[in-house]
Amino acid sequence: MQLAIHTGAHFSEEERLMKCLLRNKNSFSKKGVAVPGPGKYRRLIKQTLEALKTAPAAEGARDVLLDAIMDDEDADRLILSNAFFFGAPRAAVRRGILYPFAAERMAQIRKLFPDDEIEMFMALRNPATLLPAMFEHSPKPSMTSYLGVDDPCDIRWSDTIHAIRNAVPDLTITVWCNEDTPLLWPQIIREVAGLELGEEIVGEFDLLNEIMSKEGMQRFATYLKSHPEMTEIQKRRVISAFLDKFALEEKTEEELTLAGWTEDLMDDMTDVYEEDMLDVQRIPGVTLIAP
Repeated sequence: MQLAIHTGAHFSEEERLMKCLLRNKNSFSKKGVAVPGPGKYRRLIKQTLEALKTAPAAEGARDVLLDAIMDDEDADRLILSNAFFFGAPRAAVRRGILYPFAAERMAQIRKLFPDDEIEMFMALRNPATLLPAMFEHSPKPSMTSYLGVDDPCDIRWSDTIHAIRNAVPDLTITVWCNEDTPLLWPQIIREVAGLELGEEIVGEFDLLNEIMSKEGMQRFATYLKSHPEMTEIQKRRVISAFLDKFALEEKTEEELTLAGWTEDLMDDMTDVYEEDMLDVQRIPGVTLIAP
């Protein structure tokens, strides 16, 4: 079994991705790809992983879990998606580490599915905007107490990815920058589903439709129809050009009101984030999807 696990991150179009996968459920099923509804497995897997903290998996636990999730569906690939897989936003940072329980969770999954091929998929979002969004859900009195470090520039995604890879060396990890998601959406869906480049999917431009004006989408559709032979790279360039002109500002711009979160700090954190992505893509077993 190929097990594709989408792990968020929080506030990165995670539920929209799940909805798009479900829209393709029937067509994917014909290709041996199972997309169960999240109600079938999110609580079940959480309870199973909690039990693994105190005792090893019982014999046959893997098969029982799959039977409960798949309802006898015959598939070679199973897609699971849950932005809370590594924890809730309120506990998503500890001592300057993003998702401190991620490595432990993936190690538990490997023990639960010892002989299966496991792939992890995750959108990485700029901490300059992600951390304030998560802090809003935290009971901590200050950002410093929430982060566990004085300088938010010390927080790097590469630390989290390294920890996961060290815990599960044979894990295949695919990540992308959430800021690039509108350009990468079709490829992200195909990668998660294990499809070949160019295979037809429903909802290829769902995200674009949310962040672009109606006029822009109409012109974009007309342009696609008149240029049917475009490659994926060419499509991304066209999407980028249309977004420059027709993006809805209220859908693409975020206003932050966090005390002390200055534009200079955000610029510094963004520079660190961009450099960190270079480190992430150098980690063995990690693929960074880029425009």
